[in-house]
Amino acid sequence: MTTKDFFTHPLGIAVSAAAATLLWGSAFPFIKLSYISLDIKPEEMGEQMLFAGYRFLLAGLLILILFLLLKRNMKFRPETTKSLLKIGLFQTFLQYVLFYIGLSYSTGIQGSIIAGTTSFFQILLAHFLYPDDRMSRLKVAGLMVGFTGVIFANWPNGDYEISFGIGEILLMGAMLAGAYGNILAKQGSGKMEVIYLTAYQMILGSLGLIAIGAFSVGLAPFDFDLKSGLMLLYLAFLSAAGFILWNNVMKYNQVGKVSLYLFLVPVFGVMLSALLLDEPLHYFVIAGLILVVTGIVLVNRPARKRNSLPAK
Repeated sequence: MTTKDFFTHPLGIAVSAAAATLLWGSAFPFIKLSYISLDIKPEEMGEQMLFAGYRFLLAGLLILILFLLLKRNMKFRPETTKSLLKIGLFQTFLQYVLFYIGLSYSTGIQGSIIAGTTSFFQILLAHFLYPDDRMSRLKVAGLMVGFTGVIFANWPNGDYEISFGIGEILLMGAMLAGAYGNILAKQGSGKMEVIYLTAYQMILGSLGLIAIGAFSVGLAPFDFDLKSGLMLLYLAFLSAAGFILWNNVMKYNQVGKVSLYLFLVPVFGVMLSALLLDEPLHYFVIAGLILVVTGIVLVNRPARKRNSLPAK
């Protein structure tokens, strides 16, 4: 079975996308635990940016080292610089700068719910960019059901008051940047191997995060011990593995068919936070997971052509 065969098989898509979103969902509690271990406070944006920069730089280096050991050609090719800079700008740098700043002005529940909007943006972008990936009634229904599941999963864990201000606008910007970065990665994967693209876009994107953090607090404000070092290593691993899986899923499939899997990220985040941080787990979370899976099934059902909405 070739790489393409695996990532286009329905089971391969489901396993890969679920694994990527499970890894990304586990980032929520591990970032919180890392902040506690390194005494990074919510208002300390410089430290947060620097820590994120360390994470993605290490993730990119892990990919390079692993595949160099496997005798793969990972030598940087100058002609790919422009594409990699664009992907790194949106998929790593802008997404996480906007996310961290936005989250500092918002609440955890709103951040988790807004994190689900990446699926909306990806499907919307695909509607305009790809003639064979138009919006359909099934996709709209799947989005509505899936997003309802994200709200169900997160609603019991925070304040019931919902507002919309600068924090929420920045979070929406972060999700739009991430969605566009995923589209750019899909386009770039036609010219570059996914492992090469993933490694170098994260390295390039991380340099911007490190620069912002270093300007604010210097390059080495942290006092790492074994525990915090291992958590940083795990966060780097989940980023590397998650993006390799997801970028492969995006490369070989229609954006509209796979985007709803991103709704699983905040759901897994809530479930793993309950497990690792001793936070309460409500029945709403299970209901939310069922709704998200239902939305994914709806979107992946064959749609009749007459149900397609015209391109704008």
